[in-house]
Amino acid sequence: MTSAQPLHQDDDRLAAGATVPGPPIPLLGGPWSARVAQAHGADLDLVHGWMQSPHIDAFWHQAWPRERWAEEIAGHLADDAILPVLIGHDGQPFAYIEVYRVTRDRLAGHYPHLPHDLGLHIAIGEASRTGRGLGRTLLRVLAEGLLTADPACTRVVAEPDVDNAPSLKAFAAAGFRHAGEFVLPDKTAALLVHPRREEDMPR
Repeated sequence: MTSAQPLHQDDDRLAAGATVPGPPIPLLGGPWSARVAQAHGADLDLVHGWMQSPHIDAFWHQAWPRERWAEEIAGHLADDAILPVLIGHDGQPFAYIEVYRVTRDRLAGHYPHLPHDLGLHIAIGEASRTGRGLGRTLLRVLAEGLLTADPACTRVVAEPDVDNAPSLKAFAAAGFRHAGEFVLPDKTAALLVHPRREEDMPR
C-alpha cells in the first residue's frame, strides 16, 4: 500500500473523529480479563520489566527506564488517544496492550480510516508463553471484545513490522486480514484488519 494523503486534510472526517470518545477497554470473558494499567506500583513494575525482555524489545524498541514508562502510561491515561491495558489469563498477568483510536494516531494517514476504527498494540509478557497458540487466541478475543465494547466500530486494525513473522502468523490465525504495507519512521508495517463484516474491509 502506498501512503495516502494525510486524512486530517479531510474536514468532514476530522470533525467526525473529534467527537469520538477515547478507546474502550475490551470486553472479555474467562479465562481472559482486562483492566486499565496504572502508572505506578505493581502495574508499572510489570510493564517496565516486560519491556526489557528481548522478545518484546526487538519490535517495540521501548526498553526505557522505569521513570519514562511511568510518564508514558500517565500520559496515555490523561489523553483520549491510547488506553494502556493489562491482560490476564487464568488470573495471572499475561500481556500489555495499547488500544488506540486510529483517527488520533500516525496510522490515520496511511489508509482510508473511519472515525471509530480501533488499533491494537500487543506485547506478551513472558517469552515462555509465546508460540503456544495463546497469542492468536487472545488476538481474536481482543478484536471481538473491542467490537463489542464499541458498537460503532466496524474494524480493529494492527500494524506489526513486516519482519515480525510470528506476529503476522498469529494475527492471520486470529482473523486479521492483510490490507497492504506502508513505511513508518521505525519500520515497514503491514496493515492488518479484523472487520466486523466483509463490507467493512478498507477499499
